[in-house]
Amino acid sequence: MKKVLRVVIFLVVVAIGGPLLFSGISFAAEPTKIVQSGTILTVAESKRLIGKAVAQMPIVKNALANGIVIIIKGTTNAYVAEEITGKKTDHAAFVTGRIEPEKGAKYLPKAKPVNHLILEKGKVVDITLADAAKKLKAGDVVIKGANALDYKNRIAAVNILDPSGGTTGITMPFIVARKVHLVIPVGLEKLVAGDVVDLTLKMREPIELLPAPSGSSSSSFPGHLVPSMWLLTGEIVTELEAIKILTGATAFQSSAGGISGAEGASWIVFRGTRDQVKKTLELANSIKGEPPYSE
Repeated sequence: MKKVLRVVIFLVVVAIGGPLLFSGISFAAEPTKIVQSGTILTVAESKRLIGKAVAQMPIVKNALANGIVIIIKGTTNAYVAEEITGKKTDHAAFVTGRIEPEKGAKYLPKAKPVNHLILEKGKVVDITLADAAKKLKAGDVVIKGANALDYKNRIAAVNILDPSGGTTGITMPFIVARKVHLVIPVGLEKLVAGDVVDLTLKMREPIELLPAPSGSSSSSFPGHLVPSMWLLTGEIVTELEAIKILTGATAFQSSAGGISGAEGASWIVFRGTRDQVKKTLELANSIKGEPPYSE
């Protein structure tokens, strides 16, 4: 009789508890639904997005609180500086070299030179880039843009026309020797065809340089002045990393280029949870209409 009673109790427990147990397992194992959307970002919108993301990087926040952050002048870095300080930068002044159309363009106006932005424990300090570089220590951050991007191999490069190496020559020895973080904000517009290592080797070949015909360019840095290139390795931040940093969504570039102001633009697709994708759409909408750098 007792044996029969035990069997009955067991069957009742299985009948009542079994569905609850297995429904719980089924619920726990159900994957999170992934959704997707996309946006088209102009060059200026991409720069703004990247600037917002760099300002939120943990290594940057830590260096702002406890060490030194150097923001080297450059077009994308102008947006980084604005996002970190909350103040508008003079776009015409916050550049060193520049790439502009050789004819028929609205060039940046001449501007009084300004210093690179150097912050020590979050406060702007008025010292030269060379002096700031000498103060760098492990964990500090140098933020420097790039002219060429090899995204697949996670390598960037910067043009060098200054015979002493320019800002790269001033900072890189200290960045490498002292284990300083190098953050490289660079838009997907800078993607180049080919291996950047191979390209930099070609750019350093001492081949005779022929000048362009007289009057063929009104740019400050005409294309016939072939520069050398310096490889950069560090924390590369494109639009794709920016979206991940700011919303948690994953992103990829599906196509590029356009017209009517979308020349150089990137079509970005992003995926994630419904909340992540909605947040990314809101973020993209917030930067729409960012004026071109020279305006």
